[in-house]
Amino acid sequence: MTLKKTDRRILRTRRMIMDAFTQLLEEKGFEAITVSDLTEKADINRGTFYQHYKDKYDLLEQSENEIFDGLEKIVINFWNNANYDSQKVIKIDDLLPLTIKLYEFMGENFIFMKVILGPNGNPSFQNRLKEVIKKNLLHRFSHLLKEENMMVPSDYLLAYVSSAHLGLIQHWLECGMDRPPEEVARILSQTVILGPVKVSGI
Repeated sequence: MTLKKTDRRILRTRRMIMDAFTQLLEEKGFEAITVSDLTEKADINRGTFYQHYKDKYDLLEQSENEIFDGLEKIVINFWNNANYDSQKVIKIDDLLPLTIKLYEFMGENFIFMKVILGPNGNPSFQNRLKEVIKKNLLHRFSHLLKEENMMVPSDYLLAYVSSAHLGLIQHWLECGMDRPPEEVARILSQTVILGPVKVSGI
């Protein structure tokens, strides 16, 4: 019982620090934030902060890692339960459940994601997110890429697709998640698979 209370207290304190961190990121950017800013905003003392984090850089790293860990769990769980046949031709709707879950997760972490991907966020987080997208695309679909059938080099294709994913995520967050995850997931799938010219109706 005492352990559960302690766990809840730790989680509550970390949430308070995280909320304060997110607000300060939006207000002044990472470089301008101090530990004093964080403790004042979270209404805790410095000792409490240092029980959880070494410094603001450790806080940023742990916060970002929690996001990537969450995304990775969703992807792994989806493929483990998809009975995916590596020889199967991928259709638009095949990946919608995965994309929807990923957007739902980002929606649950809306404020942090919006700030970290925004102008006062961390550029390295954007690059890391694009690399995660590329890695998953390569891992799952590299066997389907036939050099003789490709109209553009594969590295340029991956750069385009990963940047398109990131751009759509950023736009959705900037718009305050004005559309449900299901709709945004379908917009992404249709645009990437059919191409911007096709979906534009030109």
